[in-house]
Order: sequence, then structure tokens, then C-alpha cells
Amino acid sequence: MGTGARTVIRGGTLVLPDGLAMGDLILEGDRIAAVAPGGVPEGALAGMSCQDVSGCWVFPGLIDAHTHMQAWTGMDWTADSFETGTRAAACGGTTTIVDYATQDKGMTMPQALEEWHRRADGTCTTNYAFHMAVADWNERTKDDLPGIREAGVSSFKTYLAYDHLRLDDAQTLEVLEGLAPLGATLCVHCENGTLVDALQRRVFDAGVHGPEGHPMSRPDVCEAEAIGRLLMLAHLAGDARVNVVHLSTRLGLEVIRSARRRGQRNIYVETCPQYLLLDETRYLEPDFGGAKYVMSPPLRKPADRATLRAAIAAGEIDTISTDHCSFNLCGQKDRGRDDFRRIPNGIPGVEHRPGLIATSFADELGPRELLRLLSENQARVFGMFPRKGILAVGSDADVCVWDPCQEWVIGAKTQHQNVDHTPYEGVRCRGRAHLVYVNGVLVARDGEPTGSVPGTYVKR
Repeated sequence: MGTGARTVIRGGTLVLPDGLAMGDLILEGDRIAAVAPGGVPEGALAGMSCQDVSGCWVFPGLIDAHTHMQAWTGMDWTADSFETGTRAAACGGTTTIVDYATQDKGMTMPQALEEWHRRADGTCTTNYAFHMAVADWNERTKDDLPGIREAGVSSFKTYLAYDHLRLDDAQTLEVLEGLAPLGATLCVHCENGTLVDALQRRVFDAGVHGPEGHPMSRPDVCEAEAIGRLLMLAHLAGDARVNVVHLSTRLGLEVIRSARRRGQRNIYVETCPQYLLLDETRYLEPDFGGAKYVMSPPLRKPADRATLRAAIAAGEIDTISTDHCSFNLCGQKDRGRDDFRRIPNGIPGVEHRPGLIATSFADELGPRELLRLLSENQARVFGMFPRKGILAVGSDADVCVWDPCQEWVIGAKTQHQNVDHTPYEGVRCRGRAHLVYVNGVLVARDGEPTGSVPGTYVKR
């Protein structure tokens, strides 16, 4: 149990594993000291700092398990550093991110992990953990897997697209086999890179050079085929643990459903707010506005969006994270004004995920379901539960006090993400993070940072 300042979060609705309960939460130092449905007696409050949160939901801190902060993506550096990105995340209610440390070709995984620590350590408002993306599979990389696992990395990533990152099928199988004895999970970017490369050339040569060429060159078949290939490789590797990241299509979901029906158990599925709220008509915005939405996989058809929303409500999708990968429209994305293939891929979202999902799914999801999708399942899949993802005695003092009645509007001018736009400009949200604690320290209030930077590395 941590020692230090004692804070009582009083009179809110605690979002607990078995339901909701009016009560109090006591934080002591960096841990939860007491969870008290019904409340703490007045006489026991002496010496505590008290926060009255009547009318609010009290969540464990929210977790975004898919971010790219301060990263080189093959075209440019992302606009958000760990400092700006985690500050923005905290303002939205997120208290832990899991970022993708990347072993580029010619680099070892220990070198990559050291570099990501250099970028993040001492700068983060939220806590942070790392997945390890593997781009150079060889005997040294294979031998390094146990050491990286010992360093607290319980999840890895491979790509089936992007020429500078992707592995072939045989290499992917070997990664899966290497991770199995470590109990680690492999996250996979599922697009058929060979098809994407060919279709990009075909679309460009046909005279389509603007952002609308992006979804045309990455159709749903590219995602679904790669998902099917990954799941067959995972089956061949003895039902290895895999996490399909940023699912965007009905066709891809059908492949996952088929694998589950045939008995494949260790399949986890992530999607992102953009695939639940936006569609491919955004690429037609005038004055190169469609470039804001160039990400991979791209935005899809309204029917895909509807299918994924129904799958969220049915419990078929485990987590909603963001794939936050921000680039400025002016000075970065506009380098591809005459060639959609040169537009850096990625959008911002780490600050706005909780408000967007709570608002958009207000009629389908209650606080318990929001907790599962935005925190608890991330903690379970990626080796942080019950340290995180639950309000329990001894768990980390990461807390998001959510005001379900607060109304506000998303805008680039008022956001904390270090980027010149937001894909959700003008969206009206109902519900906002009122108080956000990281390791027992108040880091944000009503969408504004306090200036505290208490984030630490999460060894999983």
C-alpha cells in the first residue's frame, strides 16, 4: 500500500465489476486504500482532502492501448510528443497509454525499448507502457524476446502492410511461436501490403491523385484477407494469442466470427472511434480537407460503421482505443497534395475518445459497458489487471471522475493535442472527465491540465 496524502472522492457512483454503487473512494499515495459503497462515516474523514463528486460516475482510470507518440512513421514525425500527447489524454480521462515502441530494420529490440524510454521517461502526465513492434525478424530478435518480456513488455506487434515494417507469413508464424511460451499477445496490422502497393499504383495511374484515392486503394478485401491469414497462422501456432487492431470492416468482422465459431479462442479485437463515427464520404471534403482522414485502414462505408456499432453493443469487440497518430494538415499532410500516397497516415484522437464514445453510445452503453471497452478489457488483454482497470483496494490510484451531464464542443482551438485540426470538429459531447487522478495526483479538471506530470512506466 502506498503512503502519503489521503484523498476521499465522496458521494459519486462507483463503477464496480458487479455493478454501480453510491459511495466513496479513498486514495492513499499512489494506491486505492478503500472502496466504500454506502460511504465512509464522517468521523473517519479527519485529515483527508475531500472531493465531493455527487452526480458523477467514478471510473478506474481509462486506458488507451494504441498510440503512436513522438514516432517516425516512414514519412514524418508525429506532431504529438509524449509530453503533449499524454497531457491531452489526461484531459479526456485517460490515465494510461500503451504506445508502440518500434524496432526498425537494422535495430535490435533492446535498442528500440531504450529509445522509447528516452523519449517518454520524465515527460508523461499519464502512465505509459509499451508494445514492441517487430520489423526485423532474425535470430538476434528471436533470442531477445525473453529479455524484452522481462522488461515488462507483454505484447508485441507485427505488420502485414507497409514495406519498411511488414513481415512475411513464415516470419509472422515464427513470431507467434516465439511468443507462445512467454504468454505474450501479438497485435497485428491486418492489410494485404502487396495488394495495397499494387492498387495504389493502379488508382494513381488512373488519374485519382487526391485523398479520395486512399480508400479506393485499400478496400475491405485487403483487411479481411489479412485477418483471415493472421488467424490461420495463429491457429497453426497452437491457438496463439492475437489482437486484431483497428478493425474497420464488416467483411473483417465476418472472418473473425468464422474463426470463433470453429473454436479459436485467443482472438481479441480492437476498433477505434473513427470507424464507429465517420465514413468514407469525409475524403471528399473540399480544399484538400479529406487529407485529415487519411489513416490506415481508411474510413469505410456507412454499412461497415453500422455493423461495427452493432458488434460493440453485442460484446463482439473487446476494446476501443484510438490509434492516435497525429500529423498537422499544414506542413505535413499537405505534402501529399498531388499524390495521396505521400500523405502521412494517421489522425489524432487520444483526448476525445471517452467523450465521443460516451456521447455516441449513450442509448446503448451504460457506465459498466463503457468501463469494459475503455479500460477494463485493455487492462486484462495487456497484462495490467487488477493493478489497473478496476476500483479495488491495492489497485493503482488512477481514477476518472466522469460528469455525465457536462456538455461541451470539440474544437481544434480548444484541444490539447498538439495538432492543427481534429476530425471531430464541432461535435457536441455530453459527458466529460471532471477530475482525473494519475498515481493519486490530480492531473486534469474539467478538460484542463493541472500541470502535474506524475506518469510512470507500467511494467506488465
